[in-house]
Amino acid sequence: MRAGLKNLTAWFQRISALPQFVKCFGTIKLVSKAFKAFDPNAKPEVEEVVPTKKDDDMDDLFGDDDGDAEAAAAAAKAAKEQAAGKKKKEVIAMSLVMLEVKPLDDTTNLDDLAKKIFSEIIQDGLFWKTEYKKDPVAFGIFKLIIGFSCEDEKVSVDDIVEKIEALEEFVQSVEIASFNKI
Repeated sequence: MRAGLKNLTAWFQRISALPQFVKCFGTIKLVSKAFKAFDPNAKPEVEEVVPTKKDDDMDDLFGDDDGDAEAAAAAAKAAKEQAAGKKKKEVIAMSLVMLEVKPLDDTTNLDDLAKKIFSEIIQDGLFWKTEYKKDPVAFGIFKLIIGFSCEDEKVSVDDIVEKIEALEEFVQSVEIASFNKI
């Protein structure tokens, strides 16, 4: 049959080889031997099903489930024991914060300021990013972009900002550039 429809066959083979087609329908292999022709007058073959044992419970919709109740109780007990054995992972709410630290004047060494912030402001649940960036503001003055991640229950971002602003001999102001929940 495909011999008379070469273009259609070639098109179908190209389409069925596309990754999107394979993802949806799987790999399709064309048969090498033709199927029997369809006969609309043929009678379908009927397989007889021979029951192996008679099941009276099929007609009794609200009957007793003696065996099922015991099995359900055993399964519930096993599930409860398994749940008790497994501890649920504790999800810790964290935030990723980027700060803009503006120096007091153009003579402030931003590399030293970054090292000072990383070494002096230490707290449980506070994790400084070791990389920082210097962005130009105006007239040769740069601002320092630093970041940290923190556990929300242990660390207040406002406290960190206040601690950096407390370095008055180096810092003019601190602003939150971005605040993202992790």
